[in-house]
Amino acid sequence: MSDVIREFEAVLQRELGKVVVGGESTVRALSIALVARGHVLLQGAPGLGKTLLAKTFAAAIGGEFQRIQGTADLMPGDIIGVHVYDESSRRFEFRPGPLFADVVLVDEINRAGPKTQSALLEAMEERQVSTEREVFRLSDEFLVVATQNPREFEGTFPLPESQLDRFMLRIDVDYPARAAEAEVLRRYGAQFEGRPAPATPAVGADRAQLRAARAAASAVHVSDALSDYVLDLAAASRQDGNVVLGLSTRGALALLRAARVAAGLRGSEFVAPDDVKEVAPWTIAHRLMLTPEASLEGMTDLQVVRSLLERTAVPR
Repeated sequence: MSDVIREFEAVLQRELGKVVVGGESTVRALSIALVARGHVLLQGAPGLGKTLLAKTFAAAIGGEFQRIQGTADLMPGDIIGVHVYDESSRRFEFRPGPLFADVVLVDEINRAGPKTQSALLEAMEERQVSTEREVFRLSDEFLVVATQNPREFEGTFPLPESQLDRFMLRIDVDYPARAAEAEVLRRYGAQFEGRPAPATPAVGADRAQLRAARAAASAVHVSDALSDYVLDLAAASRQDGNVVLGLSTRGALALLRAARVAAGLRGSEFVAPDDVKEVAPWTIAHRLMLTPEASLEGMTDLQVVRSLLERTAVPR
């Protein structure tokens, strides 16, 4: 196998590293999602650079970029678009909203109301929107990168399960290591222009590289035993006593697709169980709904994922 997938990730690591400090693991997850054509949810406390990371990522891969700021009064028409009466043509014309872009950053998505959150469902799954009995196609490269604060924060609305399931990966952005945080202070502590960092060059990884990486990932072999392993993980999540809602079929597909890209990133021609284990926390955790009892005991979705991986038999 050629090294096109690893070369593609190396470009993103280099470009995002010019702005974001200490985010190598996060950039790897973003690379996997991009090659696998999956949407990404970045979760973490305010002030950890989620928005900066998403904007820099969008700039690094090129294409048209739009940003949507999640607020309680944001309406579906604000993101989809509206029909406006045109005096010259004497007819209503559709004015597309910010969803009609290649990369859409939905900042603080869980501060938007449920009605607006639901407006994203069709766009994320079918890459189209419906309004006023008309259907409009979105870009073939349409990608949603959303950020959210932990649900315990004031003024947030939990995302519906159907929408969480449409995000291929959830990446938890934690506080940086001391060395990385010291580098942030050294690099940006003297800036007073109101901008946290310079913009990344728009051309980092071009579309030809992305298409080549996707072709290489599609050629990665998946054995029957490996497919059975993914199905066993899905079944174990649905039978877990701490889980009300387990991994869906869409989630199992996302797990397998992400594992194929992970295998390509290590230069392999086939998917191994370790590839599934690497991407499982990003792919499975946000799709699980825990029982009230498990939540009261302080159990987290990531702990459940680790438990599933420990007790599910690994194929030889």
